[in-house]
Amino acid sequence: MKHYYETEAGKLFCCDNVIYLNTVNDNTFDLTVTSPPYDNLRDYKGYSWNFEELAKELYRTTKQGGVVVWVVGDATINGSETGSSFRQALYFMECGFNLHDTMIYQKQWLHQNCKRYQQEFEYMFVFTKSTINTFNCLKEKKLYMDKRKPKQRKDSGKKKYQEKVSTLKSRGNVWKYDVGGRHVTKDKIAYEHPAIFPEKLAYDHIVSWSNEGDIVFDPFMGSGTTAKMAERSNRRWIGCEISKEYCEIAKERIDNEREQLRLEFE
Repeated sequence: MKHYYETEAGKLFCCDNVIYLNTVNDNTFDLTVTSPPYDNLRDYKGYSWNFEELAKELYRTTKQGGVVVWVVGDATINGSETGSSFRQALYFMECGFNLHDTMIYQKQWLHQNCKRYQQEFEYMFVFTKSTINTFNCLKEKKLYMDKRKPKQRKDSGKKKYQEKVSTLKSRGNVWKYDVGGRHVTKDKIAYEHPAIFPEKLAYDHIVSWSNEGDIVFDPFMGSGTTAKMAERSNRRWIGCEISKEYCEIAKERIDNEREQLRLEFE
């Protein structure tokens, strides 16, 4: 299948993602990071997609030990949340994936809702094919470090010494990101897409579940966030996007990122 756009690190295909995946060999991708259109929350130019076939193809084309990060939420219709996110998670497991972690993407900027508590999160389901290969644990600063005292230890010669207290701890599985305005990205053109997710979210997942040189896939490339962050983190990438308009947005963002990286390394 002919690619729409290519860099040294990756390729973008302007086509239906299942049609593309039917051309891909088994056990190809180290990591998938994506956020699909869900329920009726997004106007995606009238395009539809086949979730069941996509899930099956993702299982087939993910490497043993590879990861799929599926960022998704639910619409509220007639006063009830749809629950589509849960049904999708269960179907991934029926396909053979392990549900490695159910993570939360918490949004730091909200709209007012007068009939229910504010909807301030989406799920980030982390699926693995067999036992996970890669986990690069992200760290964050510990709180209340001024109250922590160094521990007394003894070396092999029985001499006492004070163990240095680490100021970092492993990050939890609720990740908070500012949204709205220019918080998600500084790329103005990206906001021509109706459903961009934070660049930092994509970057954090990419560096958590893959290593430099690995292949990162996004079957819903949209405005190109996953590819842009793969370029920044020195990963290879492949993406599918059915809308030619959005492919052009992704292309411009990736080109701009590559130019920025070139200037930083000069």
